[in-house]
Amino acid sequence: MQSEVLEWSAGFTAFCARFAHRFSRVESRRRMGAYVRGLLAEVERKNGWTLAEAAGDAGPEGMQRLLNFYSWDCDGLRDDVRQVVVEAIGDEKAGVLIVDETGFLKKGTRSAGVARQYSGTAGRVENSQIGVFLAYASGRGRALIDRELYLPKAWTEDRDRCRDAGIDDEVEFATKPELAQSMIERSLEAGVPFAWVTGDEAYGQVGKLRLWLESRGVAHVLAVPKSQMVISMQLRQRRAHAVIDELDTSAWQRLSCGDGAQGTRVSDWAAVDIRPLREPGRGHWLLARRSITDPEEIAYYICYGPADTPLAELVRVAGSRWAIEECFQAAKNETGLDHYQVRGYTAWYRHITLSMAAAAFLTILRRGAQKGDLQPVLDS
Repeated sequence: MQSEVLEWSAGFTAFCARFAHRFSRVESRRRMGAYVRGLLAEVERKNGWTLAEAAGDAGPEGMQRLLNFYSWDCDGLRDDVRQVVVEAIGDEKAGVLIVDETGFLKKGTRSAGVARQYSGTAGRVENSQIGVFLAYASGRGRALIDRELYLPKAWTEDRDRCRDAGIDDEVEFATKPELAQSMIERSLEAGVPFAWVTGDEAYGQVGKLRLWLESRGVAHVLAVPKSQMVISMQLRQRRAHAVIDELDTSAWQRLSCGDGAQGTRVSDWAAVDIRPLREPGRGHWLLARRSITDPEEIAYYICYGPADTPLAELVRVAGSRWAIEECFQAAKNETGLDHYQVRGYTAWYRHITLSMAAAAFLTILRRGAQKGDLQPVLDS
């Protein structure tokens, strides 16, 4: 048992060493290691006080300085987290980038980006911050690799309020799909190995995002509402549900889109060719998922990718969207993603990025366990 602890500790030290060059001072580097270690500790709430106690500090001042005052490259650390994730679970042929958002319930009006807005976490309109995230998933694991804080117009149109929260004047309003596009763009520029992008209706229904992905040659399976207009093979604009309603019974196949919390997720699936004016070698489909227990419950997806893509592959990608929900749950439960008590814009990014780093370490450990290695192997 002691040898296992020593191996874990050595692996953790090597992991944190990957980020050392993002910190110009020894004190801030040490604080980073203590902060991430605290996020991995078995304590109920991972805030400044509990993280300080885990590090043996008398008070939270040191952890607060890490988030609010020390000079270090948070975006660079984000890039490093993305790289270690790719090294552990990257898969050029089957990797999927997933975009989604999650809410952080907050009191008051001073926390950066806080507003009364719909939070999927709460399932209703609440006073909250909304983070837009990018996850990476493959058959080897899943992890969060990028993040952006959504700022409502009520914030970006009040520059004094922004300055009070540490938001620079050059930070302008961006929609959630625009934030998602920026994160996907960063992954493309970094050469992240992936084959598909997926996301829910909030992103799939935005034609501008779909067209941008297509212009970059990025294959995607994006959920859309039943009212989504599509161009049929007869060059007619029709609503998604009307196209699917006309399908013969034989068009549906019973397939699994992967394992979920309740076991294998099996549904009836069908795909229809759309967009007849297409580039050679590429295909466009309207994909539908029908519940076995309630045939009236149908979900719709617009898909773009290699022309020879089989239905089973579209189904796999559609099902992989749930991996980001698992990432959110794991990061909130295990690495304190939503346990922060900061108000500033910079501090939010720093805590979230360090939580993502801690979650990435767990992903690497799990991957090592799958391969029979307790200590993660980390390339330098």
